[in-house]
Amino acid sequence: MILSVTGGIVVLDFGGQYTQLIARRIREQEVFSSVLPCTVSIETIQEQKPIGIVLSGGPCSVYDPAAPVCDPRVLGLGIPILGICYGMHWMTYNLGGHVERAERREYGPGRLDVDLEQESKLFRGLPWQFKVWNSHGDHVASLPDGFSMTARTGNAVGAIENSERRMYGVEFHPEVRHTEDGEQILRNFVYEICGARANWSSASFIAESVAAIRERVGDGHAICALSGGVDSAVAAVLVHRAIGDRLVNVFVDTGLLRQNEFAATLELLRDRLHLNVRGVDASDRFLGRLQGVTDPEEKRKRIGAEFIAVFDEQAAVLLRDGFGEGYRSLPSGTQAAFLVQGTLYPDVIESVSVRGPSSTIKTHHNVGGLPADMKFQLVEPLRDLFKDEVRRIGRELGLPHEILVKHPFPGPGLAVRIVGEITPDRLEILRGADAVVVQEIQNAGLYEKVWQAFAVLLPVRSVGVMGDDRTYGYTIAVRVVESEDAMTADWVRLPASVLEAISARIVNEVTGVNRVVYDISSKPPSTIEWE
Repeated sequence: MILSVTGGIVVLDFGGQYTQLIARRIREQEVFSSVLPCTVSIETIQEQKPIGIVLSGGPCSVYDPAAPVCDPRVLGLGIPILGICYGMHWMTYNLGGHVERAERREYGPGRLDVDLEQESKLFRGLPWQFKVWNSHGDHVASLPDGFSMTARTGNAVGAIENSERRMYGVEFHPEVRHTEDGEQILRNFVYEICGARANWSSASFIAESVAAIRERVGDGHAICALSGGVDSAVAAVLVHRAIGDRLVNVFVDTGLLRQNEFAATLELLRDRLHLNVRGVDASDRFLGRLQGVTDPEEKRKRIGAEFIAVFDEQAAVLLRDGFGEGYRSLPSGTQAAFLVQGTLYPDVIESVSVRGPSSTIKTHHNVGGLPADMKFQLVEPLRDLFKDEVRRIGRELGLPHEILVKHPFPGPGLAVRIVGEITPDRLEILRGADAVVVQEIQNAGLYEKVWQAFAVLLPVRSVGVMGDDRTYGYTIAVRVVESEDAMTADWVRLPASVLEAISARIVNEVTGVNRVVYDISSKPPSTIEWE
């Protein structure tokens, strides 16, 4: 959903995994930024009335036959342009410069040496040398006419510019935290070069989202898929502000929820958020669809298809019977044509190519797992945001603290935390272990300091001894990570005492488990969830 804000920075996506980080960093400067596919028409770009354009990175070489392309007229719009990595290569190539495969590729940390004599506005206020994050196998071999080199990396041209045409390019990635002063570089581009003024905040996002939802839904009705987490709750409150009683919320017990989560979440959503919520126990049908399935992609797609089937049926029930005593029903002759979801950008970028040719990592049931022939039109007001941004929006909307700090929980639920086949017995084991992990992280005062903490049941059984008896039990993997946006994550160095408490309680309290291991993998190369 592209909002109606104009006058900000447009980021053209050439397929980089971290394209949305650029827009996010710009929004952190209180300037609106939206992401559009690099293939978008020049007219669509002009409709946004941008004061500047950023050309994102991407996985290809400009010479590849399948390389993403953009209308070269973008370079003639007369507004400032910043090319990042592939974006700089594309700009150089289309303006008559030369890009070639580098003899020495640069991936990971590096050093940038700035030519201070150039007095580049892009590097104003920065030291002459600082650390940057590189990710490129090509480099600029010769500059287009009118351009000068303003910085170098260890092996390549690090930055170029044509200040008269207000065109700038950097070989490194200022949007990632690993680049020192990356935020200042983007700030210099946004304010010093583009002349932006602050026009973006949580309050402005809420106002623009409500307006955009009203325009999209019109006089229609919507069903919101609530999960009990902050994402779907914020989406529901936004849509409720836009269309009021024409929104009905459905919380489905898939049989894949955590311990006591269904009843507790229903109470919270109804009593604290005052949302019109219907709880649906569909656990038997979901578990039936998953019987014998071990492939993680197949799990996600079956769960996604079953979700849509449940919501389709609930729409028919609401039209026929209403909610019963005490609940508002849909007027006769209307249709619930819209499905509201709390999809976030990390879900999108892992699932499908969103606005650009980025590669699929895994399918999320509320993105790539949806059937092509579903009857609903999607409303996803948060799909361009990251979790911490959503929490700020939720705080502005007045959501309870316990919802705002709740750890992310995958749409497919515990199905992707059981490696292998899903069975009722395995689910019971995992629920017990997961509850112990969360409780001990809370007892240690770490719950609000870490991104996620959960248990994973492995299809591995090993020999143990409990008392004088031999056991042959399951293995539980404990996963605790810290992250800012779920795009990257690192494992948390938990105190040994916390690990000891978690392990002892799981082995003693959860029947069928005799071994606990701790996952010390980061993202990348691993993902946060195991499946």
